[in-house]
Amino acid sequence: QVQLVESGGGLVQAGGSLRLSCAASRIMSGINTMGWYRQAPGKQREVVATITSSGNTTYADSVKDRFTISRDNAKNTVYLQMNSLNTEDTAVYYCRLDQRQYNGYYYTKTYWGQGTQVTVSS
Repeated sequence: QVQLVESGGGLVQAGGSLRLSCAASRIMSGINTMGWYRQAPGKQREVVATITSSGNTTYADSVKDRFTISRDNAKNTVYLQMNSLNTEDTAVYYCRLDQRQYNGYYYTKTYWGQGTQVTVSS
């Protein structure tokens, strides 16, 4: 079993910055993707950014040019640098790991962190 622990959330004024971290207790060797998702009150959870084990990244249109996802494979940690925050970024941010595994066949196992609150005040 893999545990994901997020940190770095908090309260920030609009225009400010925060850096989220997510540490995985372990990551198996092989292909995996780590990502950040968020869920605002009354809304569905949405993807914010993802990064593969080879370093390929994707971003939601709403955060492009403001957020940067990165990872330190030696520390099993993924980061989300969030700049130019606005009130629409207020949400609980979740870390997710999709780990490709093999047990006679390939499949993907997904793990979630417990979430960290980000609140942006106007």
